[in-house]
Amino acid sequence: MSEDLFARPSATPSDYNAASIEVLEGLEPVRRRPGMYVGGTDERALHHLAAEVLDNAMDEAVAGHATRIEVVLDAGNRVTIIDNGRGFPVDPHPKFPDKSALEVIMSMLHSGGKFSGKAYATSGGLHGVGVSVVNALSIETLVEVARNRELYRQRFSQGRTLGPLERLGSTPNRRGSLVSFIPDPEIFGPELHFKPQRLYRLARSKAYLFAGVEIRWRCAPELISDDTPAEAVFQFPGGLADHLREQIDRRECATADFFAGSQDFPEGQGRVEWAVAWPLWSDGSYSWYCNTIPTPDGGTHEAGLRAALVRGLRAFGELVGNKKAKDLTADDVMTGSELMLSVFIRDPQFQSQTKDRLTSPEATTLVERAVRDHFDHFLADNMDRGKALLGYVVERMEERLARKAEREVKRKTATGARKLRLPGKLTDCSSDDPAGTEIFIVEGDSAGGSAKQARDRKTQAILPIRGKILNVASATSAKIAANSEIADLIQALGCGTRKDCVPENLRYERIVIMTDADVDGAHIATLLMTFFFQEMPELVRRGHLYLAQPPLYRLTSGAKSAYAMDDAHRAEIEEREFKGKKVEVARFKGLGEMNPSQLRETTMDPATRQMIRITLPQEYEERAGVKDLVDRLMGTNPAHRFAFIQENAARLDEEAIDA
Repeated sequence: MSEDLFARPSATPSDYNAASIEVLEGLEPVRRRPGMYVGGTDERALHHLAAEVLDNAMDEAVAGHATRIEVVLDAGNRVTIIDNGRGFPVDPHPKFPDKSALEVIMSMLHSGGKFSGKAYATSGGLHGVGVSVVNALSIETLVEVARNRELYRQRFSQGRTLGPLERLGSTPNRRGSLVSFIPDPEIFGPELHFKPQRLYRLARSKAYLFAGVEIRWRCAPELISDDTPAEAVFQFPGGLADHLREQIDRRECATADFFAGSQDFPEGQGRVEWAVAWPLWSDGSYSWYCNTIPTPDGGTHEAGLRAALVRGLRAFGELVGNKKAKDLTADDVMTGSELMLSVFIRDPQFQSQTKDRLTSPEATTLVERAVRDHFDHFLADNMDRGKALLGYVVERMEERLARKAEREVKRKTATGARKLRLPGKLTDCSSDDPAGTEIFIVEGDSAGGSAKQARDRKTQAILPIRGKILNVASATSAKIAANSEIADLIQALGCGTRKDCVPENLRYERIVIMTDADVDGAHIATLLMTFFFQEMPELVRRGHLYLAQPPLYRLTSGAKSAYAMDDAHRAEIEEREFKGKKVEVARFKGLGEMNPSQLRETTMDPATRQMIRITLPQEYEERAGVKDLVDRLMGTNPAHRFAFIQENAARLDEEAIDA
């Protein structure tokens, strides 16, 4: 062993001593490490601030003390949330008699009225950090409290109290709290702003979660967009069932009725509300909530619902003599469903302060028992309905088992001991390591021939497809499974589809859609993107999918040449590169017309090409928005496409005129 290992370091002990130990007080830890409290300093974290304040107002409503909440987005990146609940306590705090309870709540971590369970039976706030974190990360925070017919106000900045609690006088017709704040640009950056549509959806979703509350939305005129009104009022007596009915719209479902309901837990432990539908030809979406808090990663309440649904269908299958039902899994039952679950429980446990996943162990049993009884009645009360749902789910199970039997394609091992079953039309790369490899999906044998000659044989594979593939958004599962082009694509990628998709088994690091730079090529690319969005969304979310950018024109003047993507780009290049010169313009009718060297230089060589990465938003709300757009444009109802064209035609005309 080297003696240098134990050699005395050059630094002196005085470099690390008692003076090196920092003690962060008040709200300073939040400003130093915002990621611990709001998950980072990105757009999601910014909107989490608004969610924290809104959750406090919702807790007042759920507790029966508030009936109305207002969410206001003003210019200057200011959000204001108002409720007509009890209002923050303003009397001196017993432990800190020189401070009001309001100041303690706003300026001290782990202070609040939700620890003992006396002030709130159930609540989204647990740790007493939410609104104080908002205060710490805001350049300006204003709180007004109308309580006991008196109005009070206090101001804060970056967690610091700017002055004492002010008593503004009597207010006989007002009660509740107002919290108004502007996020600190030192933390979130000067360019990051609240998105009106995102806050609008947040306010709307909260109204669905508690039927007894009215939520009002207001937005500054200069922030209004086509999808975000200036004012709106949300109140939904049907709760989640109303939300699901709106989301399903006119889509055909396996059963005409939704499975929706609510149930109190025994011994005052809380309650559960759910709404489930099984639309045909859908990838489905799930929404989980605990005490009105979104839990996008699910958790123990999700496990309870999964158990109730799969065990209920197995039991019903045994009742009607369907022997296949015993092999059902929860994924068979839930895949493709539109599902919403909301629980209210005491002292919930979450995975982190951002509450993305519920971990309370008792939630599984409580939800399963409450939902199972209702689901058994849903199936047995109408045997035709029960059999229709069972048949639909069994069909999905059979599809899963068939895919599992066929999913034998994996990446070649280094020894090459096992021969892969690969599509005959695939020209594979020679590398055995997925890292750095690419598969180009090209249109037709002509383009495939050019691409094969232009490729890097070690890292680039070529898969030609024949024309326009099946539109999976409007096709049945059976039709998708029977399509040879899709089967070849799935086999070449080797990672499975939908719930059986295992991204780690993907045989290539990048999937590149490479089609002609014309309308037909764009249509084929759209069909392929729809396929990946519906069948392999996790690959898209992880950034494996790309769109190649082949040129439409080649411009030549003397010995100099350049490539243009479209007409606008062509005009720009002619003005910039060939001004005053005679230019010969060649238009490529397709990739097959480009010689291999041109295709390599413009579209396939990593050193010179341009590509667009296709991604999906992380947040559920944005994912749902993308799904809605895909359903409108690629689904079975042409009226939705016509409506979209009508809605956007004027805007496109204006852009064309501007151009």
